Amino acid sequence: MKRRLPLGIQTFREIREESHYYVDKTAYAQRLVDEGKHYFLSRPRRFGKSLFVDTLKELFEGNEPLFRGLAVHATWPDWSVRHPVVRLDFGTGHFREPGGLHANVMAQLDAIEEGAGLRSDYATAPERLAWLIAALHRGSGQRAVVLVDEYDKPILDALNRPELAEANRDYLAGLYSVTKTSDAYLKFSFLTGVSKFSKVSLFSGANNPIDITLDSVYSAICGYTEADLDRVFAAELPGLDRDQIRRWYNGYRWLGEEPVYNPFDVLQLFRSRRFRPYWFETGTPAFLVETLLQRRVDIPSLDGLLSDDELLSKFDVKDVAPEALLFQSGYLTILGEEQAFDGSALYRLGYPNYEVRRSLNRSLLAALTPPECAGRRPDLRLAERLGTNDFAGIEELVRGLFAGIPYEWHTRNEIARYEGYYASVFYAWLAAVGLDITVEDASSRGRADLAVRFAGAVYLFEFKVVEQAPEGSALAQLQAKGYADKYRVEAKEIHLIGLEFSREQRNIVAFETERA
Repeated sequence: MKRRLPLGIQTFREIREESHYYVDKTAYAQRLVDEGKHYFLSRPRRFGKSLFVDTLKELFEGNEPLFRGLAVHATWPDWSVRHPVVRLDFGTGHFREPGGLHANVMAQLDAIEEGAGLRSDYATAPERLAWLIAALHRGSGQRAVVLVDEYDKPILDALNRPELAEANRDYLAGLYSVTKTSDAYLKFSFLTGVSKFSKVSLFSGANNPIDITLDSVYSAICGYTEADLDRVFAAELPGLDRDQIRRWYNGYRWLGEEPVYNPFDVLQLFRSRRFRPYWFETGTPAFLVETLLQRRVDIPSLDGLLSDDELLSKFDVKDVAPEALLFQSGYLTILGEEQAFDGSALYRLGYPNYEVRRSLNRSLLAALTPPECAGRRPDLRLAERLGTNDFAGIEELVRGLFAGIPYEWHTRNEIARYEGYYASVFYAWLAAVGLDITVEDASSRGRADLAVRFAGAVYLFEFKVVEQAPEGSALAQLQAKGYADKYRVEAKEIHLIGLEFSREQRNIVAFETERA
């Protein structure tokens, strides 16, 4: 039976009372309560964090009718017990000017106190929050619950003003420290946001929350699984290509047994019945792109990046690791877990799905090339010429791409001078078209720079900058290493393509092909 799509709805009560589709996450809430007291969760934007926080609010307030038919209904110990809830939500507010965060916090505390029939004269937020928690406990006879949604937004909004971002971070650190001083009056606390800031800088004075971000048990606490689509949204699936849904929107992993879909994408798809980059279009990754280019990150290396726990959580105002930024914001996900020589965990990162790979590389291509090249990206003629093995036409497109970058762009921009620039532009161009690309696909004899799978054929690319490696051609390396052998079983055709770039000429100087 079809129900209403909960588009843009983050209120649990509205979803339940107005018969919207709902993917039951209440078993996770029960487990959290059973196993601990203070928790932290990081997930990308528009992944259902706010809805889960609101679900916790209704649960602790004992609103039993809303949970009938859900997993938690039969396991919740006592629906007659109602805990007072302090919910802070930084999803809205002006945090880019001094004083904006304090005004926002005080306004939220005003509303909570008014709703509870209380009034405090404290002018500082930590003292006022501590007083409020104690007063709610005294008035109700039950310990309070503190829920904080988008805990990091006041910092993220001010990242382009580091002094203000640090001030906002310190302010929030003082506010969150109340969970420690008020612990005797607290039943539960839950903080969620996009980024995982250093515990030393933000949570040093607070109760050390259990971080469930990479806990496999909670990997699907936000997002939809394959089973969710089959069970909850079965009525919406007819007429849509299930493989395409999976290709476009599935693939996010936080060490669980199965990946999850982005809920925002899925709901928008069911509404419009068209495949589009819905999630990507809701946020401009300008800071992300700027950071990657400033750090001169090799763009092809993003797909298959290796990281560890420290790098994935290394996010602070003056020290943003690109791996952490990409992973926490949802542009990369965990493809697999490996073990370092010392037994510690290493994580292989990559794009979660087609939407993110194509869309992010369009943004990167726009940043790597000047506006004059806009008419050449992404060039769908590339796919047409690959399909007919028109290599002369492909060479023409590649030369046109680089020829469109004027001399002044190279002389004015450090971007165009770093090692790997040409390969990064070429990779971003291919990915922006939407081709199936594997970077440094390993075989027993080495790694080709790029492998492109298209229409049953495989195209192996090797890059070379002649000023850096003058001996031997790129095609000769592909031939000598026997990279094609790995693909003979899967592909009806294998083509080797060697591209040689010249910094002096600012274009390709050799484009050689051979069928393997």
